[in-house]
Amino acid sequence: MSTLEAITLDQVVDTARYPLSELESAEGQAVVSRARRELQTLGCTVLRDFIRPSLRDVLRQECAAIAPLAHFDVETVNVYNIAVDSALPEDHPGRRTFQRGNAFVARDRVPADSLISRLYSHQVFQGFIAGCFGLPQLHELADPLSGLVLNVVEPGMEHPWHFDTNEFTVSMLTQEAQAGGAFEYCPNIRSAHDENFDDVRDVLDGRGERIIRRLPLQPGDLQLFKGRYSLHRVSPVRGEAARHSAIFAYSERPGVIGSVARTRQLFGRVLPEHLAAEGRAVRGDRLLD
Repeated sequence: MSTLEAITLDQVVDTARYPLSELESAEGQAVVSRARRELQTLGCTVLRDFIRPSLRDVLRQECAAIAPLAHFDVETVNVYNIAVDSALPEDHPGRRTFQRGNAFVARDRVPADSLISRLYSHQVFQGFIAGCFGLPQLHELADPLSGLVLNVVEPGMEHPWHFDTNEFTVSMLTQEAQAGGAFEYCPNIRSAHDENFDDVRDVLDGRGERIIRRLPLQPGDLQLFKGRYSLHRVSPVRGEAARHSAIFAYSERPGVIGSVARTRQLFGRVLPEHLAAEGRAVRGDRLLD
């Protein structure tokens, strides 16, 4: 690691609280152990004030500057991100549909010198994230659009209940909504072997309050989340300000590129890399999405 990298990391991250370069120290082991424990039991952990508070305005301004570059689309979806006209039983939770008004700024439109870009590509940061998830190594996505994105939820919009296709997610709120925009989730509501349709249906029908957790987030907090098995959403955003969050996408294996259909849905375009990789995706379970 170069001196420049070390200085940059210490300037951006509160490394006294989160000693990324000294994970073998007592402090480093305590941070990683807590993250692993909460991910195991709750499916989620938040590292408060991960970005130094003095840089919150810089973080917000950099991301707000590129937010207008987001591809915006409103679509009818279900929690499994499968076709809404799929042949399913009448009471199946996949029959419930929602309007999703989501927008994403693709990686090729995120400046390389921005805080989120420098953090995403930093090997020490990647090693820390891998340790928190109990993995030997993580890889940046080879996908030129979806590796690092800024998610924008405009006032009046929401990201309705859904499961993630990938097992884990790393994200950071960069701008709060004026009102609404809360992150809500149902820890481990399903497993790789059990969809647990009954509880999922209860949540979608407004009877799942006993299952739902609401997670307060502040700009600069780092959130690690297992969204494959935990139903989750961003509640409707209200007021004048949009909700912005950076999503750092990694994989346990190198060379991961998104599908043509999903990439076009998220960004309104595909690149030659997506066309060349089509059909090579490998699934690790038999869940619906």
